[in-house]
Amino acid sequence: MSTVIPAIILISLLIITNQFMLRKHNDIILKDRPSPFLPTLGMQGRLAGPALMMPIIILGGIYGGIMTPTEAAGIAVVYAIPIAIYFYRGLTWKTLATTIQTSGVTIGVVMAMIFMVLIVSDNLIAQGAPALAKQMVYSVSENPIVILLMINVVMILIGMLMDDISGLLLATPILLPIAQSVGMDPIHFAAVIGVNLGMANITPPTAPLLYLGAQVCDVPVARMLWPTLIFIVFAWLPTLLLTTFIPELALFLPDLLLGR
Repeated sequence: MSTVIPAIILISLLIITNQFMLRKHNDIILKDRPSPFLPTLGMQGRLAGPALMMPIIILGGIYGGIMTPTEAAGIAVVYAIPIAIYFYRGLTWKTLATTIQTSGVTIGVVMAMIFMVLIVSDNLIAQGAPALAKQMVYSVSENPIVILLMINVVMILIGMLMDDISGLLLATPILLPIAQSVGMDPIHFAAVIGVNLGMANITPPTAPLLYLGAQVCDVPVARMLWPTLIFIVFAWLPTLLLTTFIPELALFLPDLLLGR
Protein backbone atom coordinates (compact mmCIF):
# COMPACT_ATOMS: atom_id res chain seq x y z
CA MET A 1 0.00 0.00 0.00
CA SER A 2 2.87 2.38 0.69
CA THR A 3 3.96 2.31 -2.96
CA VAL A 4 0.55 2.97 -4.56
CA ILE A 5 0.68 6.79 -4.45
CA PRO A 6 4.38 6.92 -5.51
CA ALA A 7 3.44 4.60 -8.39
CA ILE A 8 0.66 6.96 -9.51
CA ILE A 9 3.11 9.88 -9.39
CA LEU A 10 5.68 7.89 -11.37
CA ILE A 11 3.14 6.86 -14.02
CA SER A 12 2.02 10.48 -14.43
CA LEU A 13 5.59 11.75 -14.82
CA LEU A 14 6.43 8.97 -17.30
CA ILE A 15 3.39 9.91 -19.40
CA ILE A 16 4.30 13.62 -19.37
CA THR A 17 7.95 12.90 -20.21
CA ASN A 18 6.90 10.55 -22.98
CA GLN A 19 4.65 13.21 -24.51
CA PHE A 20 7.52 15.69 -24.66
CA MET A 21 9.89 13.11 -26.12
CA LEU A 22 7.44 12.13 -28.87
CA ARG A 23 6.92 15.71 -30.06
CA LYS A 24 10.03 15.37 -32.25
CA HIS A 25 8.97 12.01 -33.68
CA ASN A 26 6.15 12.68 -36.10
CA ASP A 27 6.73 9.29 -37.71
CA ILE A 28 5.22 7.55 -34.68
CA ILE A 29 1.56 7.80 -35.63
CA LEU A 30 -1.41 5.51 -35.95
CA LYS A 31 -1.45 4.11 -39.47
CA ASP A 32 -5.14 3.21 -39.30
CA ARG A 33 -8.03 4.92 -37.68
CA PRO A 34 -8.61 3.44 -34.20
CA SER A 35 -11.59 1.14 -33.72
CA PRO A 36 -14.56 2.31 -31.65
CA PHE A 37 -13.69 2.26 -28.00
CA LEU A 38 -16.30 -0.11 -26.55
CA PRO A 39 -15.99 -2.91 -29.17
CA THR A 40 -12.20 -2.71 -28.90
CA LEU A 41 -12.41 -2.78 -25.10
CA GLY A 42 -14.65 -5.84 -25.21
CA MET A 43 -12.40 -7.72 -27.62
CA GLN A 44 -9.21 -6.91 -25.73
CA GLY A 45 -10.95 -7.72 -22.45
CA ARG A 46 -11.87 -11.22 -23.66
CA LEU A 47 -8.29 -11.80 -24.78
CA ALA A 48 -6.79 -10.50 -21.55
CA GLY A 49 -9.30 -12.18 -19.23
CA PRO A 50 -7.58 -15.56 -18.79
CA ALA A 51 -4.20 -13.90 -18.22
CA LEU A 52 -5.66 -11.45 -15.71
CA MET A 53 -6.98 -14.39 -13.70
CA MET A 54 -3.39 -15.21 -12.79
CA PRO A 55 -2.84 -12.36 -10.27
CA ILE A 56 -6.37 -12.93 -8.95
CA ILE A 57 -5.51 -16.56 -8.22
CA ILE A 58 -2.15 -15.70 -6.67
CA LEU A 59 -3.05 -12.63 -4.62
CA GLY A 60 -6.60 -13.74 -3.85
CA GLY A 61 -5.39 -17.11 -2.61
CA ILE A 62 -2.66 -15.58 -0.45
CA TYR A 63 -4.58 -12.67 1.06
CA GLY A 64 -7.70 -14.79 1.40
CA GLY A 65 -5.77 -17.21 3.62
CA ILE A 66 -6.55 -20.10 1.28
CA MET A 67 -2.97 -20.95 0.34
CA THR A 68 0.63 -20.04 1.05
CA PRO A 69 2.69 -18.10 -1.51
CA THR A 70 4.44 -21.32 -2.55
CA GLU A 71 1.14 -23.14 -3.05
CA ALA A 72 -0.26 -20.17 -4.98
CA ALA A 73 2.77 -20.23 -7.29
CA GLY A 74 2.30 -23.94 -7.97
CA ILE A 75 -1.41 -23.56 -8.70
CA ALA A 76 -0.66 -20.61 -10.99
CA VAL A 77 1.73 -22.75 -13.02
CA VAL A 78 -0.84 -25.54 -13.34
CA TYR A 79 -3.38 -22.93 -14.47
CA ALA A 80 -0.98 -21.22 -16.91
CA ILE A 81 0.02 -24.30 -18.90
CA PRO A 82 -3.41 -25.21 -20.41
CA ILE A 83 -4.23 -21.51 -20.90
CA ALA A 84 -1.00 -20.99 -22.85
CA ILE A 85 -1.56 -24.13 -24.94
CA TYR A 86 -5.29 -24.10 -25.67
CA PHE A 87 -6.28 -20.43 -25.40
CA TYR A 88 -3.31 -18.31 -26.47
CA ARG A 89 -1.66 -21.12 -28.46
CA GLY A 90 1.81 -19.73 -27.83
CA LEU A 91 2.90 -23.01 -26.28
CA THR A 92 2.52 -26.64 -27.34
CA TRP A 93 2.95 -29.92 -25.53
CA LYS A 94 6.08 -30.50 -27.63
CA THR A 95 7.72 -27.22 -26.59
CA LEU A 96 6.60 -27.48 -22.96
CA ALA A 97 9.62 -29.58 -21.93
CA THR A 98 12.02 -27.07 -23.47
CA THR A 99 10.18 -24.21 -21.78
CA ILE A 100 10.39 -25.93 -18.39
CA GLN A 101 14.10 -26.62 -18.91
CA THR A 102 14.81 -22.99 -19.86
CA SER A 103 12.79 -21.72 -16.91
CA GLY A 104 14.64 -24.09 -14.59
CA VAL A 105 18.01 -22.78 -15.73
CA THR A 106 16.91 -19.16 -15.31
CA ILE A 107 15.43 -19.77 -11.86
CA GLY A 108 18.52 -21.75 -10.85
CA VAL A 109 20.77 -18.82 -11.69
CA VAL A 110 18.56 -16.43 -9.72
CA MET A 111 18.38 -18.76 -6.72
CA ALA A 112 22.16 -19.23 -6.72
CA MET A 113 22.58 -15.46 -6.79
CA ILE A 114 20.10 -14.96 -3.94
CA PHE A 115 21.83 -17.71 -1.94
CA MET A 116 25.18 -15.95 -2.25
CA VAL A 117 23.66 -12.55 -1.44
CA LEU A 118 22.07 -14.01 1.71
CA ILE A 119 25.46 -15.34 2.77
CA VAL A 120 27.07 -11.94 2.19
CA SER A 121 24.22 -10.15 3.96
CA ASP A 122 24.34 -12.43 7.02
CA ASN A 123 28.12 -12.11 7.15
CA LEU A 124 27.94 -8.30 6.99
CA ILE A 125 25.39 -8.26 9.80
CA ALA A 126 27.51 -10.63 11.91
CA GLN A 127 30.53 -8.39 11.38
CA GLY A 128 28.60 -5.33 12.54
CA ALA A 129 28.30 -3.68 9.12
CA PRO A 130 25.01 -1.86 9.95
CA ALA A 131 26.58 -0.15 12.96
CA LEU A 132 29.72 0.65 10.99
CA ALA A 133 27.69 2.06 8.10
CA LYS A 134 25.67 4.18 10.54
CA GLN A 135 28.88 5.48 12.11
CA MET A 136 30.35 6.34 8.71
CA VAL A 137 27.20 8.17 7.61
CA TYR A 138 27.03 10.21 10.80
CA SER A 139 30.73 11.06 10.49
CA VAL A 140 29.87 12.89 7.26
CA SER A 141 26.80 14.73 8.55
CA GLU A 142 24.08 14.50 11.17
CA ASN A 143 21.62 16.43 9.05
CA PRO A 144 18.63 14.13 8.38
CA ILE A 145 18.26 15.46 4.82
CA VAL A 146 21.89 14.66 3.99
CA ILE A 147 21.59 11.23 5.60
CA LEU A 148 18.46 10.40 3.57
CA LEU A 149 20.21 11.53 0.39
CA MET A 150 23.21 9.33 1.22
CA ILE A 151 20.90 6.35 1.83
CA ASN A 152 19.38 6.87 -1.61
CA VAL A 153 22.79 7.16 -3.26
CA VAL A 154 23.88 3.87 -1.66
CA MET A 155 20.68 2.14 -2.79
CA ILE A 156 21.11 3.48 -6.33
CA LEU A 157 24.67 2.12 -6.44
CA ILE A 158 23.52 -1.27 -5.11
CA GLY A 159 20.73 -1.35 -7.67
CA MET A 160 23.16 -0.61 -10.49
CA LEU A 161 25.24 -3.66 -9.58
CA MET A 162 22.62 -6.34 -8.84
CA ASP A 163 19.00 -7.27 -9.43
CA ASP A 164 16.20 -5.86 -7.26
CA ILE A 165 15.68 -8.96 -5.09
CA SER A 166 19.39 -9.27 -4.29
CA GLY A 167 19.61 -5.53 -3.70
CA LEU A 168 16.64 -5.69 -1.33
CA LEU A 169 18.17 -8.53 0.68
CA LEU A 170 21.51 -6.74 0.92
CA ALA A 171 20.43 -3.14 1.44
CA THR A 172 17.58 -3.53 3.93
CA PRO A 173 19.45 -4.89 6.99
CA ILE A 174 22.25 -2.36 6.52
CA LEU A 175 20.28 0.78 5.69
CA LEU A 176 17.08 0.33 7.71
CA PRO A 177 18.76 1.04 11.09
CA ILE A 178 20.25 4.24 9.64
CA ALA A 179 16.88 5.32 8.26
CA GLN A 180 15.15 4.64 11.59
CA SER A 181 17.82 6.63 13.42
CA VAL A 182 16.63 9.79 11.64
CA GLY A 183 12.98 9.02 12.39
CA MET A 184 11.93 7.28 9.15
CA ASP A 185 9.03 4.87 9.56
CA PRO A 186 9.88 1.32 8.34
CA ILE A 187 6.84 1.40 6.03
CA HIS A 188 8.08 4.70 4.60
CA PHE A 189 11.51 3.11 4.13
CA ALA A 190 9.87 0.21 2.29
CA ALA A 191 8.33 2.65 -0.20
CA VAL A 192 11.65 4.43 -0.72
CA ILE A 193 13.55 1.21 -1.32
CA GLY A 194 10.76 0.01 -3.63
CA VAL A 195 11.03 3.10 -5.84
CA ASN A 196 14.81 2.95 -5.69
CA LEU A 197 15.20 -0.68 -6.69
CA GLY A 198 12.45 -0.29 -9.28
CA MET A 199 14.60 2.37 -10.91
CA ALA A 200 17.56 0.02 -10.64
CA ASN A 201 15.84 -2.36 -13.07
CA ILE A 202 16.48 0.14 -15.87
CA THR A 203 19.79 1.55 -14.61
CA PRO A 204 22.90 0.12 -16.32
CA PRO A 205 25.06 -1.86 -16.06
CA THR A 206 22.72 -4.53 -14.59
CA ALA A 207 19.33 -3.17 -15.76
CA PRO A 208 17.43 -6.47 -16.28
CA LEU A 209 14.24 -4.79 -17.57
CA LEU A 210 16.24 -2.64 -19.97
CA TYR A 211 17.83 -5.71 -21.54
CA LEU A 212 14.48 -7.52 -21.57
CA GLY A 213 12.85 -4.57 -23.34
CA ALA A 214 15.65 -4.50 -25.88
CA GLN A 215 15.20 -8.19 -26.57
CA VAL A 216 11.41 -8.00 -26.88
CA CYS A 217 11.47 -4.93 -29.17
CA ASP A 218 14.58 -6.04 -31.09
CA VAL A 219 16.33 -2.73 -30.41
CA PRO A 220 20.03 -2.35 -29.43
CA VAL A 221 20.48 -1.47 -25.76
CA ALA A 222 22.85 1.36 -26.73
CA ARG A 223 20.02 3.02 -28.64
CA MET A 224 17.78 2.86 -25.57
CA LEU A 225 20.24 4.41 -23.11
CA TRP A 226 19.60 8.09 -23.88
CA PRO A 227 15.77 7.87 -23.72
CA THR A 228 16.09 5.77 -20.57
CA LEU A 229 18.31 8.43 -18.98
CA ILE A 230 15.66 11.05 -19.77
CA PHE A 231 12.99 8.93 -18.07
CA ILE A 232 15.24 8.46 -15.03
CA VAL A 233 16.03 12.18 -14.68
CA PHE A 234 12.53 13.55 -15.27
CA ALA A 235 10.33 10.77 -13.86
CA TRP A 236 12.12 8.30 -11.59
CA LEU A 237 14.37 10.69 -9.64
CA PRO A 238 11.59 13.23 -8.91
CA THR A 239 9.38 10.38 -7.71
CA LEU A 240 12.19 9.09 -5.51
CA LEU A 241 12.82 12.52 -3.96
CA LEU A 242 9.11 13.14 -3.36
CA THR A 243 8.69 9.71 -1.76
CA THR A 244 11.77 10.22 0.42
CA PHE A 245 11.02 13.69 1.74
CA ILE A 246 7.20 13.62 1.88
CA PRO A 247 6.42 10.64 4.15
CA GLU A 248 2.67 11.14 3.77
CA LEU A 249 2.86 9.86 0.18
CA ALA A 250 3.91 6.46 1.50
CA LEU A 251 2.05 6.44 4.82
CA PHE A 252 -1.36 7.84 3.83
CA LEU A 253 -2.91 4.60 2.56
CA PRO A 254 -1.45 2.32 5.28
CA ASP A 255 -2.67 4.77 7.94
CA LEU A 256 -6.09 5.08 6.31
CA LEU A 257 -6.75 1.40 5.59
CA LEU A 258 -5.00 -0.18 8.57
CA GLY A 259 -5.94 2.47 11.13
CA ARG A 260 -2.35 2.87 12.30
